[in-house]
Amino acid sequence: MTARNQLIMTPPYSVEQALKRVGANLRIARVRRKLTIGDVAEKIGAGRRAIMDAENGKASTGAAVYVALLWVYDLLAPFENLADPLKDEVGIALASRSEKHRARKSGDLDNDF
Repeated sequence: MTARNQLIMTPPYSVEQALKRVGANLRIARVRRKLTIGDVAEKIGAGRRAIMDAENGKASTGAAVYVALLWVYDLLAPFENLADPLKDEVGIALASRSEKHRARKSGDLDNDF
């Protein structure tokens, strides 16, 4: 028996809920555009099952499917800002802790110009 990815089988609750919300939002976007699952599947080059799984927020659906659906619905711009290092307040705070706070003299000065 092959080992299964634990994240796919039982994702953390908040991850599972986020995927379900994204999936529901993707379905609303598709319906508002009056597109069928088949239309969208053809546009992104995926099967109908992949679209249905994404709309159900299934954890095993590849990220490429989710991103391609955002592209089809012209909703990709906000995705491009995800995990922006300039907006990562925790990461910036952690990085500033490990930065040197003063410059140290590295040795004697030389006269090479």
